[in-house]
Amino acid sequence: MDREPMNMELHKKASEAFGNLLVVMDELREQCPWDMKQTIHTLRNMTIEEVYELVDAIDRNDWEHIEEELGDVMLHLIFYARIGMEESKINASSIINGLIEKLKRRHPHIYDKENMAQELTTSEAVKINWEKIKLSEGKKSVLEGVPNALPAMMKSLLIQKKVKQVGFEWKKTEDVWAKVEEELDELKVAVHSGNEKDQEEEMGDLLFSLINYCRFIQVDPEKALEKTNQKFINRFKKIEILAQNNNNNIAELSLEEQDALWKIVKKQ
Repeated sequence: MDREPMNMELHKKASEAFGNLLVVMDELREQCPWDMKQTIHTLRNMTIEEVYELVDAIDRNDWEHIEEELGDVMLHLIFYARIGMEESKINASSIINGLIEKLKRRHPHIYDKENMAQELTTSEAVKINWEKIKLSEGKKSVLEGVPNALPAMMKSLLIQKKVKQVGFEWKKTEDVWAKVEEELDELKVAVHSGNEKDQEEEMGDLLFSLINYCRFIQVDPEKALEKTNQKFINRFKKIEILAQNNNNNIAELSLEEQDALWKIVKKQ
C-alpha cells in the first residue's frame, strides 16, 4: 500500500474516533455527577499524574500502556476544552486552528521555503530558528515560556537548552566541569561558615552546574538519577530480605550490620 492512501485512511479513522470522543465527553459532562463537578483546578493534579503515568510507560518502552496513557491524557485535554467552551473562555476550533497556524509559522523551512534566507538542514538549526521566531512574535525573553510548575531539575535543563539557542553557551566541556568544581568549593566555604542561606544558594548553584555538565556529556540528569533511585531501591529491598532470612528486623540492625549486608548485595 502506498504511504499517502494509508495516511488518508488513518486520518479518516482518527477523525471519526475523535468525533466519537467529543460526543462521549458531552454526555459525561451533562449526565455524570462526577464529571459535571470538575473544574480546571480539580483536574490539574490528576492531569499531572496522567502525564507521569505516560512518561513511566515511555521509559519502559511499553507501547500497550503508552497507547492507554495517551488516551487518558487526551481525555484531560478534551475535558479542559469542554469546560472552557462552557464558560465561553475558549473555542475548540480556535485551539486547533491556532496550533496549526503556529506550527506552520514556526516551520518556514517546510511551509514558506521561498522566503527562507538559508536552508535549515539540521535539527539544531531548526531549534535555533524556532527561538528566533518566538522572539519575533513578541516574546520579551527566550525564557518566557519556561513553566513555573516544572520540577526544578527539568526546569534547569530547559533553561539551559533555551539560552543555548541564542548563543549563551560554554565553548568547552572542560570549562563546564571547572564551573562545577568552582561551585563545589563555594559550597564547602558556605557549609564551613554555617550560614544556612548561603548553603542553600551554593547547593543550588552546584546542582545547576552539574545539570549543565550532564547536558554537555549528553547524559539526561533526570534519567540518570532515576536509574540510581531504582538501583538503590532494588539493593535496599535485597538487604531487607537478607535481614529477614536471618530473623532480623532491618530497623534493629546497627549501621555497621546494615552496611555489611549492603556490601554483600552490591557484590551480587
